[in-house]
Amino acid sequence: MNQNIFKRNELLAKRVIAGLKSRNMNGYYCADRDSALAQALALIPEGSSVTMGGAMSAHEIGLVDALKAGNYNFIDRDEYEDKRAAMLAAYDADVFLSSVNAMTDDGVLINIDGNANRVSAIAQGPRKVVFIVGMNKVCGDVDGAMKRARNVAAPINAQRFGLDTPCTRTGKCADCKSPDSICCQFLITRFSRHPDRIHVILVNDNLGF
Repeated sequence: MNQNIFKRNELLAKRVIAGLKSRNMNGYYCADRDSALAQALALIPEGSSVTMGGAMSAHEIGLVDALKAGNYNFIDRDEYEDKRAAMLAAYDADVFLSSVNAMTDDGVLINIDGNANRVSAIAQGPRKVVFIVGMNKVCGDVDGAMKRARNVAAPINAQRFGLDTPCTRTGKCADCKSPDSICCQFLITRFSRHPDRIHVILVNDNLGF
């Protein structure tokens, strides 16, 4: 990565981490995917029950493979015949893995969901939530973060899942009410009442969508 971008990300991450701390959330900055993987595993004790939403970033740093290969009870909803049972199991998990659709540079997390299993688990249930976040998802304010979530993350995910929504065809949010809409639930996490529950690992890389 260009050294100027690296330095910019390092400085920006300090601001983000300070913002998270002021919101009773924990932030960490990792220079690359390998160090992000090490940091994530340091936050997840062996023997923990772990599950996740559709976090591509956790796959991209190798975290999902490491959990499956290690001494963890990884609840993989893709391996459950009863998807609802897998989703419900998340609420009693020790650790829930996620990314964000976007976040602000002062620590506000923005997530949009279709079925709400991901945003509901972020809000309540699992004892610990660990976010893996590429620096490409950091925006200047809530408005910018919401625009990114709706006009970058949502269209890409709708296209990835082959959904019949306007954004699949245009690449831009149409504020639709399509039956296939994945923009059903919006979660803005601006503060955590529970110390040490929310952990955000910022990665000096472009991760996820």
